[in-house]
This record gives sequence, C-alpha cells and structure tokens, in this order.
Amino acid sequence: MNPPLLPDPIGDYSREPRSALQAKEAAQWIAFAPFIFQAARCLGELGVLAALDAGKAEGRTALQLEADTGLSRYALRVLLEAGMGLGMVLEKSDRYFLAKTGWFWLHDAMTRANAGFTQDISYRALFHLDTALREGRPAGLKELGDWPTFYRGLSELPEHARRSWLAFDHHYSDAAFSAALPKLFAAAPQKVLDIGGNTGKFALAVLRHDPAVQLGIADLPGQLAMARATLEADGLSERVRYLETDLLDADAALPQGWDAIWMSQFLDCFSEAEIVSILRRCRASLAAGGRIWVLEPFWDRQRFASAALSLQMTSLYFATVANGNSQMYRATLFAELLAEAGLKIVGQWDGLGVGNTLLACEPIG
Repeated sequence: MNPPLLPDPIGDYSREPRSALQAKEAAQWIAFAPFIFQAARCLGELGVLAALDAGKAEGRTALQLEADTGLSRYALRVLLEAGMGLGMVLEKSDRYFLAKTGWFWLHDAMTRANAGFTQDISYRALFHLDTALREGRPAGLKELGDWPTFYRGLSELPEHARRSWLAFDHHYSDAAFSAALPKLFAAAPQKVLDIGGNTGKFALAVLRHDPAVQLGIADLPGQLAMARATLEADGLSERVRYLETDLLDADAALPQGWDAIWMSQFLDCFSEAEIVSILRRCRASLAAGGRIWVLEPFWDRQRFASAALSLQMTSLYFATVANGNSQMYRATLFAELLAEAGLKIVGQWDGLGVGNTLLACEPIG
C-alpha cells in the first residue's frame, strides 16, 4: 500500500523543459497537429503501414505499395513523405520501411484506443473548444447528437462512434479490475453498489468473483440496458438490482445499506461541486463499516509524462463534448473533494491496470 495521497507530480512544471530551438520545433508540431493526426490515421486506415509491416526487413518499393494498397503514386508519395516527417516511415535506397512509431500506431492497443476516440468522438467537436470554455457547456457535443450531456446519448451513438468510445473507456478501466477485486473483497462485502455501471463489465467481474455477493447498478436508463444485456447473457442478472438514477439530480438519493460502493472512472464525469454532492449521498447510503471505492487515472500519479499528457488532453474532451465542467483530476485536488464530502482515504494503490489509482475511503468520525 502506498502512503496517503501527497503532492507527487509527474514532472516539474515550474521549469522550462526546452531550449529555444526545441521550443520552436515543438510549436510547429502543435501548429500542424491536425495534419499530423490525419496523416497517421490515413497511413493506417489506407493500408500503407500494414504493407510496410508485411515487408519486414526487405521493405517495399513504391510500385509494390501501389499494388498493396491500390493508392495512386501521388497519394502514396504525399503519405509516405508525411510518414517520414513523423518518424513512422523510413526510406533507404528507394525502399520504404516501417519505423518504430509506425509499428506502435499499427499494433499498440492504447494507441489504437486513443486514436479511435480522437477521430470518432472528439476531432470535430474540438473545433468548438473555445465556445465550450467561454460558456461552460459542451458546445462540441452537437457534432455527435442533440443531448444535454454526452452520457444521455451514449447508448444512441452511431455504432462506430460508440465502439470507439467504449474501446477507449474500457482500455483504461478493465485492466485494473483483476488487481482491484481482491482489495475490494478483502473485507468480504455482501452488498456492492456499482455506480456508473456502463456496459456491466465490472459488475460481471464482481459476480464471477463472489457467487454470494448481491450487486446493485446505478446508472442512466440507456447504460442500465447495456449492463442488463451483458449480465443476462452470462446468466447472472438474478443477483442484480438495476437502479435508474440520474446523479446530476442533487435530490436523487441512493438506497441504504451497502457494504461497498464502487465508482470506476465515474467521478471524472462531474464537476467539483457535483462530485462532493455524489460522495455525500454515497456516504449516507453506506452500511456501518462500509467503504467507498474510487478507481481513477489521476494525471499527477502517472509514471510517464506521455501518460500525464494524455489525461490532460482528455480533460478537453470533458470540456467540449461530455458536459462542459469536468476533467481528469489531479489526485491532490480529488483528496480535497473527498475531505469536503466527509471522507478520508484509508487505502491507496497506484499503477493498477493502465495508470489507475484505487482509493478506499471511509466516513470521517
């Protein structure tokens, strides 16, 4: 177990990280960021990277790539030259090869999840980021549908967009479940409430882990339907209470008597004031001796700067698409919100799954 949450940033953000020349180069990467992303996406989607990967150490000539992909010589030339600039493609003696960055773009699960999320959920919406930040509302959500928040429309998204969002969401949460469950069940809870059950993957893991546990799932109607379908397909739905709940409604109380209340990457979907309100209602619904469990990828608890950057950028999705007022939080700020809600951290485990921190919390006093 790690010590209680303390300021422990991934890097020193008080010092200039680059020389003037490096800073100017970084500024050009930022200026052309949309071009860079779309070039990489097309290198993958149009089959160029796969053809280079198949070429292995021998590489591919331009003529071979034309046959492999069906692209014109012009299309290949501009894509390959863009790939060379991005460090995704190498050129040696008129042959082209897959560079390491190109390999990761093609094969790495995290990269694919991030890229799909960027393209299918956030790319067009981010054009409205300035409006979202000025007005405090998800101004880019209209690019996906006509809903007050993204979560109201999640179950209604076009299939490709919903698939990309779920792949992104599950990549960062599901891998932590196997490490988190033994900690959750160390106190042998008999009644567990999963708030924000989504598609029911955590609920399924809980029910499989303990054949005696009783489970509740609290979520919006569309998400409850997805969770119910998952659990019914596994024959486990009879041990589940489905609780239709909109936790944005400050008067929406939760049923009483839970030994454990679980929230996985859920509270980052709410503002600070909303988080405190939800946590207070969770505290009020705990049984004596019960605990609240929070799984979150806090950006200041990451091992690598690239992971912290990914989470900092994901905050802009919350600003312009999800709801206009939440983010991927610092752990230090989150600890303050827990205290404001009358909770204390009694257990903390970093590095679960893909950069998650698990917090075990109990009422103060």
